[in-house]
Amino acid sequence: MKIHPDIISVPYISAYGKGWVQVGDIQLTHSVVIASDGNRFDWQCAHFEDLTDAHFEQLAQLQTELVIFGSGERLRFPAAALTRGLIERQIGIESMDTQAACRTYNILAGEGRHVAVALLIEGAAL
Repeated sequence: MKIHPDIISVPYISAYGKGWVQVGDIQLTHSVVIASDGNRFDWQCAHFEDLTDAHFEQLAQLQTELVIFGSGERLRFPAAALTRGLIERQIGIESMDTQAACRTYNILAGEGRHVAVALLIEGAAL
């Protein structure tokens, strides 16, 4: 039996640390959204307290089956009113700290799931 290494054909998070994530060879120091379909864009939010309906509407427009919300260095949950648009479109949302969100995204995207991760990199200025 031949054993072939997994080949990841979706954008993946190759490393992360306090205040940054690395997508492939690109290190990012600001909030970002990464989708398994290849979509990636800067997420214009530097602090958890600054999250608005518009931020989550951007996520809903991706029409994924699941959004993983990386809330920063510690686990925090966005207000239910902010995520209502996702729920109404039957898009799941899971909140976790940013490091856990990176790991979870890589696993689900690697399985071929249609997912996105929204990573809040706090203190980042755009």
